Amino acid sequence: MNIGPHLLRNNVFVAPMAGVTDRPFRQLCKQLGAGYAVSEMAASDPRLWASEKTSRRINHEGEMEPKAVQIAGADPAMLAASAKFNVERGAQIIDINMGCPVKKVCNSWCGSALLQNEKLVGQILDAVVGAVDVPVTLKFRTGWDRQNKNALTIARMAEAAGIAMLTLHGRTRADGYSGDAEYDTIAAVKAAVSLPVVANGDITSPEKARLVLAHTGADAVMVGRAAQGRPWIFREIDHFLRTGEHLPPPLVSEVRALMQEHLRAHYAFYGDFMGLRTARKHIGWYMRDLEGGEPFRQRMNRLESCEEQLAAVDAFFESQAAFGERLQYGLAAHKLAA
Repeated sequence: MNIGPHLLRNNVFVAPMAGVTDRPFRQLCKQLGAGYAVSEMAASDPRLWASEKTSRRINHEGEMEPKAVQIAGADPAMLAASAKFNVERGAQIIDINMGCPVKKVCNSWCGSALLQNEKLVGQILDAVVGAVDVPVTLKFRTGWDRQNKNALTIARMAEAAGIAMLTLHGRTRADGYSGDAEYDTIAAVKAAVSLPVVANGDITSPEKARLVLAHTGADAVMVGRAAQGRPWIFREIDHFLRTGEHLPPPLVSEVRALMQEHLRAHYAFYGDFMGLRTARKHIGWYMRDLEGGEPFRQRMNRLESCEEQLAAVDAFFESQAAFGERLQYGLAAHKLAA
């Protein structure tokens, strides 16, 4: 499928996740089969553009194309200026965040809080689309709460404004990330507009991806939390959608090498002090459901140098070869159950 002039290699995308989808992680996901990835949301307030946090979030140096930056805010002029700023820095696609449900974001009338003010939504869409000559996309939710679901209205406004693609998370802002995502609204949006529509929410397996695509008629799926610690899920889903067959779990030796690559890129991106600490969550996700993963994670969190952390993680994955050539997910849980 295409986003504007950009031909994507498949229809399995990485969801933008604050504190997760930094450049090293996006790059790894793309290497492992993701057809498209969007940055963590970057603040539209120009006073924050030079901050270390925002600078990292909009850093796409060396990243596989297309390079997409997600912007967040509530002021149309400010969002338009932010879009121009990021395009000048190499962004090839601008994504507008109207989906984040986090209280801190919504209290500033950003993210999914915007869904309460349809007039402002229209002003933002018009301002951003009119400010840049690259495709502008929109990520949003089904509404503010179950009693106020307005995804169809927002989708039609987006199409009229010239938005190039819609990504719809099948929950309201009030739902947060709890309960099951519902896909009927995504299907209704897809039927109502001629834009490409991406289904987001609870895409956790190849079978779920196929089911959601069939149910909604969406053009693509976007994977979020299921990719944490399992970036190869993108090639697994893509392969299953194309062939109907499952790929085997990754080789222990491959994951051991991927961890080395990911951690070294992570340290280089953040620096040793922050890199050591922010890598801990990624390491924990990789080890989730692996034999010895939880006690190792507790020991690993006490390490105070990148080299120690790197060596410990390398040794952990070397030890996994004792359970088989391929990763044995669920082995620890199976032993406990037995």
